[in-house]
Amino acid sequence: MEIRAIIFDLDDTLIADEEVSRMAFEEVGTKVTRFGVKKEDFVRDCQILACELWSAGPCFAYCDSVGISAFECLWGKFGDEQEELQKLRNWTIPFREAVFSGALHQQLPSVSPAVGLELSEGFSKARRKFQRLVPDAKEVLAYLHPRYHLGMLTNGAPSLQGEKIAASGLEPFFQAITISGERGIGKPRAEIFFQLIAELGTLPSEVVMVGNSKERDIAGACNAGIRSVWLRASEAAGDFLQPWPYAEISTLRELPALVEEMNKRNKRSG
Repeated sequence: MEIRAIIFDLDDTLIADEEVSRMAFEEVGTKVTRFGVKKEDFVRDCQILACELWSAGPCFAYCDSVGISAFECLWGKFGDEQEELQKLRNWTIPFREAVFSGALHQQLPSVSPAVGLELSEGFSKARRKFQRLVPDAKEVLAYLHPRYHLGMLTNGAPSLQGEKIAASGLEPFFQAITISGERGIGKPRAEIFFQLIAELGTLPSEVVMVGNSKERDIAGACNAGIRSVWLRASEAAGDFLQPWPYAEISTLRELPALVEEMNKRNKRSG
């Protein structure tokens, strides 16, 4: 059937996420050089320690189910009403200090815990300062908005994803936005796709999902029985991982022509 609606992922599809986190780590790493600490080792140890503590923490199962990452736990405010997110907010306070103090302690055993708190606050500020759109995101959405129903389906905490969306300025382009933390389930569960598709007033056969994650976006689209377009981050990343998308692009700029071609093909085959 003809495509009438396009669902977009948010992180690393419309807004930069991994690169911005890397930039925030780099900025914090620059601050610790005053102690004679090697910046590269500190940044590496921060990232390793964050992932280790996050995966071993009491909130991991919930974070994994709704798609809240270890690095998001380093800067999200999590001012949400949901009980699980309140638990997460309380846990992230000592978690952040433990990450930065622990990484610094690897090279400077006598470090004061107060320094870890200072660095964690610096990371949060830097992560917000560096937020930016993926190239062509606004222009592509502006083109598609009058022609298709647009939806956004993003995993994460409502407060944090809402903050990202507000900072992006992209919200007016979307007819409906679904954040996994609001529903208690996340991608790749088919149910959350069906809920958003219903809000868009379309059928699954009339929808295409656009995202950068094969594990969450493409697999979720497959579970929901809808077509998918994989935004490939690099030439090799994920090329041999299943599931296979219906189509793939290297930049968002390619998307409008691709969707139009998909509809032309549908008309010819019909």
